[in-house]
Amino acid sequence: MAEFSSRIPTSTSPEQQEQALRVAVRIAQALDEANCEDIVVLDLRRLSQVTDYMVIASGTSDRQMRTAGVRCEEAAEELGESTFRKQSDSGDTWIVLDFVDVVTHVFEPVARAHYDLELLWGDAPRVEWTPNRPNPGARRGGAADA
Repeated sequence: MAEFSSRIPTSTSPEQQEQALRVAVRIAQALDEANCEDIVVLDLRRLSQVTDYMVIASGTSDRQMRTAGVRCEEAAEELGESTFRKQSDSGDTWIVLDFVDVVTHVFEPVARAHYDLELLWGDAPRVEWTPNRPNPGARRGGAADA
């Protein structure tokens, strides 16, 4: 019987992995610039066959969440990446942006608590990132204070 490994090997090159990390961090910064809260970047490279990084944030209104989504797309385009798929629920409580190697979720806080992706991906290491804005306050959910 073949031995099952709980670690999923990554099939991308080191350059692709570095690019995915740059995109994930830049998206987190764009969410911060859009005044989203509790921004977390999860490293899923060894846990998921679907994506390398997941970025999760909370927005305070449907308008802010839509603006944040546009800023994420612009941030990814700055680094040469395009949106593979974009979807939102009918109640404007959840926006998903798929950049293939990075998947971004922008939630209304109640929806975020309901789906609790951080718990679902609890084994995933959090990636430290630094906001671009001066004096960002406590909006960096997974970042270390610098």
